[in-house]
Amino acid sequence: MRFDVLTLFPEIFSGYLSQSLLKLAIDRGLVRVDLHNIRDWAKGKHRPVDDRPFGGGPGMVLKPEPVVECVEAVQAMGAGGEPGPASPGRLILLTPQGRRFDQRVAEELAVSDRLLLLCGRYEGFDQRIYDLLSPEELSVGDFVLNGGEVAAMTIIDAVVRLLPGVLGDENSSIEDSFSRGNRLLEHAQYTRPREYRGLAVPEVLLGGNHPDIADWRQRDSLDRTRARRQDLLELGDDDRRPDPPQD
Repeated sequence: MRFDVLTLFPEIFSGYLSQSLLKLAIDRGLVRVDLHNIRDWAKGKHRPVDDRPFGGGPGMVLKPEPVVECVEAVQAMGAGGEPGPASPGRLILLTPQGRRFDQRVAEELAVSDRLLLLCGRYEGFDQRIYDLLSPEELSVGDFVLNGGEVAAMTIIDAVVRLLPGVLGDENSSIEDSFSRGNRLLEHAQYTRPREYRGLAVPEVLLGGNHPDIADWRQRDSLDRTRARRQDLLELGDDDRRPDPPQD
């Protein structure tokens, strides 16, 4: 899968892309992440990318010319980063006004070949960027960040772990909270030592009886969901995804 991140601050991603499972996925050719500096498409001596809003108001607004031209150029880039045949991919603009990003959306995006993640800054985008590009708008929550870069990392992280071959155990993502129609939070997990500061691992997990273990985990998931996210148990039928077909 290919990610193209369009940002004014590509340096923010340097540490993120060089660590952990994402780095391994990139090294193995399972994932590609290309960074594009929107300022490279700005005009003039000082390459301005923002300006004061018409009608007054605080802050600065991202200008349409560099953003639109950056997106169009990146969409036309082939696999080698040069102009050539390429799928334009799905253009996603990160904004607090967008559709809420959740596990369902991550699963939807994970079947794409290419995602373009457009990161905002300052007071947001000139409306003509929306009008000309017709991006999908996603939000990672009902709060405001300094820019879309952290949101882009969140989406990359959630999507990459769903791709075949990225995780050591393919069942890891299937059993996660919210995954594939699961409305229950994940059960508690334990590892060695068996006892720590007076707290012991539940005996059922030590006996090797897999039906009993499965039953305990299901009950623990239900108890956790009731205590922490009762709203997940109150979803109506129209809000519930059907279970995936069984092979």
